[in-house]
Amino acid sequence: MFFILSKILAALFSPLSWIFILLIWRYFSKSPLLKKRLGITAVILLIFFTNNFIITKITVAYQPKQTVFTDSTQYSCGILLGGMAGYDKNDEGFFNANADRFIQTVKLYHQKRIQKILVSGGSGSLVHRKYREAVFLQKELIASGVAPQDIILEDASRNTYENAIFSKKIIDSIHLKPPYVLITSALHIPRSERIFKKAGFTDFVIYPCNYLTVEPKVDIDYLLIPQAEALYKWEKLLKEWVGMVAYKLTGKI
Repeated sequence: MFFILSKILAALFSPLSWIFILLIWRYFSKSPLLKKRLGITAVILLIFFTNNFIITKITVAYQPKQTVFTDSTQYSCGILLGGMAGYDKNDEGFFNANADRFIQTVKLYHQKRIQKILVSGGSGSLVHRKYREAVFLQKELIASGVAPQDIILEDASRNTYENAIFSKKIIDSIHLKPPYVLITSALHIPRSERIFKKAGFTDFVIYPCNYLTVEPKVDIDYLLIPQAEALYKWEKLLKEWVGMVAYKLTGKI
């Protein structure tokens, strides 16, 4: 139930959905005054949510800074959270925009910073439940030079909470000692870090990847010109905020 509810909430908390609803409401409204107010509100929301300067400032403040290892500490395991790959209609696996998680994990492994890789990710789809992201990632890790015996598979989880719970059970069952490295998107770190602590992970460092945005050099496009990509960034950020609240209300963080 929580899995389905989280999907519904994520769809509702989309600025583009809000604007669309206002425009539909305006279309069917019989009141000229209400039509005017709804139109003005829709335009204001569109201007606000397509401004790159606003979303960048908020996102940069929310995302944790990059992790830079300054000592020679080796970690027994890098826990790689899914959300970076999918399958097409021909059941062929492919990477998405979050693939930097994969790249950084492989880099940490070949630098001998992490000794093993636990890949956590099943199917996050309400419909296509047979797909297992971790299985695809396992094949890609092997193709990237990771030894098969150094890959630990967790392919049942559907969300971050299950990532943490199922990963903890596996790590405990094979007696893999800490410290660990938690590898996921920078925007996802604040929520996942809290969830993993709640699940019983006490000794791990975060390793944020594929930053949604960074502070760019200031120019006219950045400050004033509406950008469609800003809507996408807002959807990603709001999804994290909604997830944080939902998990807190259900006691998962």
